[in-house]
Amino acid sequence: MPKKQKKMKLPLAYKPLGFLLGWTSGTLASLAFQRTWKAIRHEDNAPDALDKDRSWGEILLAAAVQGAIFAVVRSAVDRTGAAFVERTTGVWPSGDEGGRD
Repeated sequence: MPKKQKKMKLPLAYKPLGFLLGWTSGTLASLAFQRTWKAIRHEDNAPDALDKDRSWGEILLAAAVQGAIFAVVRSAVDRTGAAFVERTTGVWPSGDEGGRD
């Protein structure tokens, strides 16, 4: 029977990098959403859920677009960071349970 290889633990040094990547992805996603909303609706400001003068359709469209952009940008930044960490340390920076927190 072959022995199971133990998964190497990534050093705590990834924690600050992960924080920086999260902050960066949020900033990039925010900028992308602002530009996308301006292109879609030709408005500088997207509607807020508590904006009484906006329709349900506008509110939900803005939320859906924003959510999609944030998910794509976060995944792209996280994946790029993980690939970089693996190239430099030889260890993929994920927990045993997988999935998003």
